[in-house]
Amino acid sequence: MPSTSSPAPTAAILTLGCKVNQYESEAMAEALVREGFLIRPVDEPCDVYIINTCTVTAESDRKSRQAVRRLIGKNPLAVTVVTGCSAETGAKLLADIPGVDAVVGNREKLKAVHYAVQFHRNGKPTAPIVDVPPLRDSAFEPMTITRFDRTRAYVKIQDGCESKCTYCTIPAARGKERSKPLCEVIAEVTKLTEGGCREVVLTGIETGAWGKDLGREYTLSSLLRAVSEIPNVGRIRLGSLDPTVITEDFADAVASLPCVAPHFHLSMQSGCSATLVRMKRKYNVAQAERAMERLRTRLPSVKFTTDIIAGFPGETEEEFAETLAFARRAKFLHIHAFPYSKRTGTPAATMKDQVDESVKRARVHALNAVSEETCNALLREALEAHAPVTVLFETYHSQAGLYHGHTPDFMEVVVPSQEDLRGREVEAIPTAVKDGRLWAQLSPDTKEFS
Repeated sequence: MPSTSSPAPTAAILTLGCKVNQYESEAMAEALVREGFLIRPVDEPCDVYIINTCTVTAESDRKSRQAVRRLIGKNPLAVTVVTGCSAETGAKLLADIPGVDAVVGNREKLKAVHYAVQFHRNGKPTAPIVDVPPLRDSAFEPMTITRFDRTRAYVKIQDGCESKCTYCTIPAARGKERSKPLCEVIAEVTKLTEGGCREVVLTGIETGAWGKDLGREYTLSSLLRAVSEIPNVGRIRLGSLDPTVITEDFADAVASLPCVAPHFHLSMQSGCSATLVRMKRKYNVAQAERAMERLRTRLPSVKFTTDIIAGFPGETEEEFAETLAFARRAKFLHIHAFPYSKRTGTPAATMKDQVDESVKRARVHALNAVSEETCNALLREALEAHAPVTVLFETYHSQAGLYHGHTPDFMEVVVPSQEDLRGREVEAIPTAVKDGRLWAQLSPDTKEFS
């Protein structure tokens, strides 16, 4: 007899913003699967949509609201739940969008799944539910993932930020600093490793603050040592770091752990000390350069990437020239440059000497040019070394027959191959530099790492 069972309900999660959001979206997806849902791409018609929003800039908020309207317009009958940082700081604006069924803050993000399941089974509410309780005194929300995309998994080890940067709304969106307990990090990374994950990225809103709320013996260095002892663990990579995290002890620790990738993303924001003072950052340029030198002394192959804000209030042409000069000295593999965005309620929003939008755009363009310049110089060094590089391959572009992956120090490598390289870590011989990538080929005696 033909089956009379109902088809499984479907759900899609749209993620905007940071690596922490990516992790939390995966945790929500796995929770939905446990409730019997099938996860589908966000461009497909689904029974449930969860939008995990970002508020790091005004443009992020705008894109978040735009995404909500787009998905509701695609399928007005679907259950639509909005969560994330924009939901935390702008719940009313999102709840006022016709078709939104619930807005959930960051304190208990998995409630987004609870509402989605409840409304799918019992019917949509007559008015949107707004569940955004205060973040003060919130604990680290228990979350875990078992799946990973391709070869890399993001593991959230920390949440919250207590810095007072004058441009930023994230402390209001994420609350106080809090850490995932060490035993839970170890258990999660162990399970991912046993499942075949080749690279784990330990990330947080303020990654370097891990352990501060757990006790004096808990530091990011001690966490790295513990994770490195997991049997068969692959590469360990870190999320964005404040330069002040890179002390002598930290540099010694990472240099002693071969599984820690020699690539660090520094949250610089500016390369001018005067600008950093107005931003209320915790360091100046000299301190950042000393931090980088600590790692370069111990790890000659180390690479750095960074974020830089262009056109912060009061940034003169001379100050911006200092930032460009610093970026060249630092030899970043990549610079994520973006224009300063005025955020209501932050001190920077009311500072004098706001920079014209056209000037911001020009400065972003100049930073992108320096980023391309320093990236290509580093790639040419690798090419001219005439030595094989170790690549963990992640994606395949079938039309071109090309595999893309990354070296431990985060250079992107492209290799043409007839055999499937995805999920494999192999040596490749560099042959060219093109489009910000190192092109390479496999040799008959290529070494593979298990």
